[in-house]
Amino acid sequence: MGQSVKTVMKETALAAVSAAAFYLFAAAIFAAVMKHGVPHAAVIAVNWSLKGLGALIFPLLFVHKGHAFFKGAAAGALSCVLALFLFAAIGGGFYLTALYPAELLFTACLGGLGAVLGVKLRKEL
Repeated sequence: MGQSVKTVMKETALAAVSAAAFYLFAAAIFAAVMKHGVPHAAVIAVNWSLKGLGALIFPLLFVHKGHAFFKGAAAGALSCVLALFLFAAIGGGFYLTALYPAELLFTACLGGLGAVLGVKLRKEL
């Protein structure tokens, strides 16, 4: 049986908003701890790691059965877009690089993987 559109949108939005909030909070803590002297490559690596961690964990928690990979992938990509807009609102501008499509794909894949793992783990318990 299929899920209602409302349920699918609720699961996806909850996972995406939670992942974006986690990323913003964790990035703010990282920025406060490492104020100066951190190489630019390290900041990029930490940002991608935090986005990936959020995109993996929150679909694992919030997405349930029924096309879990696609709902998780949508949540991962949406969390990346939400983080972009929230950082733009806080920082005063958009900062896109040529790697942004790769970042979207990275978070979408991790979101899908997290959702599938969550469904599998819930079935086994």
